[in-house]
Amino acid sequence: MKRGEGACLVCGQPLQYFREAREMECSVCHGKFKSYASCKQGHYVCDACHEKKGLEAVMRECGESGSKDPIHIIQTVMQDPYLYMHGPEHHVLVGTALLTAYHNAGGELDLAAALREMEARGSGYPGGACGLWGCCGAAVSTGIFVSIVTGATPLSGKPWSLANQMTARALDAVAQLGGPRCCKRNSFTAAQEAVLFTQENLGVSMKLPEKIVCRFSDENKECIGKKCPYYQKKWER
Repeated sequence: MKRGEGACLVCGQPLQYFREAREMECSVCHGKFKSYASCKQGHYVCDACHEKKGLEAVMRECGESGSKDPIHIIQTVMQDPYLYMHGPEHHVLVGTALLTAYHNAGGELDLAAALREMEARGSGYPGGACGLWGCCGAAVSTGIFVSIVTGATPLSGKPWSLANQMTARALDAVAQLGGPRCCKRNSFTAAQEAVLFTQENLGVSMKLPEKIVCRFSDENKECIGKKCPYYQKKWER
């Protein structure tokens, strides 16, 4: 199922979330997993199957883009039909867009290697963690970005601090906008904070658009409308 055809990738029905994980079988790969969500018809798609085609688009675009603006890169990738309204692919998208823009803005980086590492780390962060763990994957993606460009490890000094500061700053900005979750809103917000943080702390100046406008509100049944700083009515676009 392509983007915009419904929440469930099998039948299009809305998803429902559980307070405790249940064992489920992925409707695509038939693997058995513990999950907190399924559609109302009982269909479940694991994170790996959900994000597979979307990540192909993420890696392709970020590997080829010459833009210094991560929001532009993010919005370009989001047009792909397999980059769904919500999903764990955003946990990779934000960081890869930032790595690409950072490299294009003069940041010293082996971009190809960095993108592969971002995909590996970001893919390990589960969907739904924003509500279930209290830590949005888009914010975590900015922390991974800083970790990669600074070479941070659990034993690092300043790089370790910077990576955690980045996640905290992005997470606070995301949280201030309120719920319910929106992977588009959170991605824009986290990336914007990362651009400012990178200039302040790493001395690399990426670019941002004068105004960030979301083109996906019609696909989001939980869109908060005018409460979102990126919302624009369809007839105003």
